[in-house]
Amino acid sequence: MPEIPLGVLDLVPVSSGSTAADALRNSIDLARQAERFGYARHWFAEHHLNPGVAGTSPAVVLALTAAATSTIRLGSGAVQLGHRTALNTVEEFGLLDALHPGRFDLGLGRSGGGPPAEKPAAEAAGRASNGLLIPPRFSFARLLGSPRIALQRKLLLLPGAESQDYAEQIDDILALLAGTYRSPEGVEAHVVPGEGADVELWILGSSGGTSAETAGARGLRFAANYHVSPATVLEAVDGYRSFFEPSDDLDKPYVSVSADVVVAEDDESARELATGYGPWVRSIRTAEGAIPFPTPDEARAHPWTDEDQELVQDRLDTQFVGSPATVADRLEQLQEATDADELLITTITHGHTDRVRSYELLAEEWRRRGHFAQSS
Repeated sequence: MPEIPLGVLDLVPVSSGSTAADALRNSIDLARQAERFGYARHWFAEHHLNPGVAGTSPAVVLALTAAATSTIRLGSGAVQLGHRTALNTVEEFGLLDALHPGRFDLGLGRSGGGPPAEKPAAEAAGRASNGLLIPPRFSFARLLGSPRIALQRKLLLLPGAESQDYAEQIDDILALLAGTYRSPEGVEAHVVPGEGADVELWILGSSGGTSAETAGARGLRFAANYHVSPATVLEAVDGYRSFFEPSDDLDKPYVSVSADVVVAEDDESARELATGYGPWVRSIRTAEGAIPFPTPDEARAHPWTDEDQELVQDRLDTQFVGSPATVADRLEQLQEATDADELLITTITHGHTDRVRSYELLAEEWRRRGHFAQSS
């Protein structure tokens, strides 16, 4: 069987009745356990103004986690470049690499940009050739037009500041890391620490547009988001591969694909653990901000409408929930449809023990199927 590494995508979720400090301690513990289970990577997402998500600064969480682990690769999934500069991004990861050399993935993402080009839902919906569900497209227009999103952008950007062109920003990061940066006037800039840092660059994207093109044209690794935008995952990986040009780092495309997963000993138990997922996704897609992840009873008591159901249906349909065999079958289907080199697993349950156990059960099944390296 082919080796398909698994990684962890961690939002540092806050469960109802707990605190951000609890969430941080739990995520650091999860990284320790993921290292023991044989996961290849543990990435931290960046989100802001979300009561149910504590991962506001990947670099800070990475520093804490690096000190508590020893071998697992750690990274950002992703640093949001819309409110950052190339310099402070390279400086942050240069500091991390200085103390823990060769362990970090610098995952880069856009923020504050426009949504992918819209297509009619009927045109986008369907299944891949192997049966993987490709649901109707979700329009992110309501999020981008939300006053809350506008406030977030205002608070993250200095007054009067404008985000740099994304592709130019990636080029600046590459130049600063390589020590080849020159201003238009020919002035050199050398980042210490940062220049020469042994970090692995990734671009994260949800469509076949700017992010896919930027990653492919520069020969960088690409992570496609089935868990965020399942309707566009095939477009994203196909676009990246079509734009790919070999680089000093990569001679062929390299793809990771993310999936939302909950595993338990049997399908029924897993479905119970995943009960809170619908209300949690709803809170994000209404631009209210992620709520603390509810217990199953809290989720069942949540007022629910047909409009709510429609808002989250694509995410519910594409969350992989069940026994280890059930979920592994669906992950193999996702890998086959996208020809992914790796899979990135994001799991949220109310209880930390259940979350750790989900990752453990999946790793055991994945190893049984021969997808982990023999040394894992």
